[in-house]
Amino acid sequence: MNAKENKTIAWVGNIFFRNGMDKLGYEIVYIPISGQQVLTWHDILEKTGTEPFAVLYADRSIAPPLARVEDFPCLTIFHCIDTHIHSWYPLYAQGFDICLVSLKDHLERFAPRLPESRLIWFPPVAMDHDQPVEMEKEWDLLFVGTVDAELTPERKIFLDKVAEQIPGLHVTKGRFRELFPKAKVVLNIAERGDLNFRVFEALACGSCLLTPKIGNGLFDIFEDGVHLVSYEPNNAEDLIEKFNMLLADDKLRERIARQGNELIERKHRIINRAETLHNIINEMDVETAIKNRISAAPQLRRNFLKSLYLHWAEEIDDSKMQRIYLQAAKD
Repeated sequence: MNAKENKTIAWVGNIFFRNGMDKLGYEIVYIPISGQQVLTWHDILEKTGTEPFAVLYADRSIAPPLARVEDFPCLTIFHCIDTHIHSWYPLYAQGFDICLVSLKDHLERFAPRLPESRLIWFPPVAMDHDQPVEMEKEWDLLFVGTVDAELTPERKIFLDKVAEQIPGLHVTKGRFRELFPKAKVVLNIAERGDLNFRVFEALACGSCLLTPKIGNGLFDIFEDGVHLVSYEPNNAEDLIEKFNMLLADDKLRERIARQGNELIERKHRIINRAETLHNIINEMDVETAIKNRISAAPQLRRNFLKSLYLHWAEEIDDSKMQRIYLQAAKD
């Protein structure tokens, strides 16, 4: 890695695999974001107290939090999660040196500038504190999440259908790691077809998971019937059939839960994701990547970023942020 004497990362936004980078010897200066915020390079220097080796933005699903990121004189990394929600993410990503994309099927949207070696499929991760806990089973089938006729109407209709056939279905909200161990089977729903964190969280907690068949790399990572069990999306009859199979066979259910958890432990903990990023950095010419991006910055603004900055200058109801975005849009 170039600039080996400097391993400071200004980490902006969510935590995700931050602790893994700590374990690999990086010095993390965490910059939390509350609500809508936008940071300039001057802000980064002020908050870190030094010029960092890298700035990493871990998705908070907000307006672009780094203004004029295409000009930052250090390595820049976008850990991108919510592409199924924000269609503008691929445009913003063109201003970074490395882009880590959670949803595999969306990778091609990011392709205009980033080479394959720095545009990486980066699936969700299981937190270290999500661990199996032996508890008495209170529910046959458990769903943890928001179920509301106005906020999540499709989910409400779907779960109502399931509940008609599965009286042991328990729907609740709360801390999943305290609830999952109390269920024989944990149910996941992915309304947008995203490979969501709940898959990894449930398996990390040692649960037997029933989750919809989706793309985005689900079956590149997990084997159906081995690490989890899948059902056809929005197909209550298929879900009920798969659930009844699991409920009737304690050994099968326990084996699938164990095998799913073992896979998480081997390949999908925080340290695994940190090692992936560390290897990307080690294998690239960091200084050349930064130089090439800065040289291309005027073109990147014209082709990708200027329209974003101008859009958010209009969209955000904050005069200071408006000024920052307008300034970022200037040639």
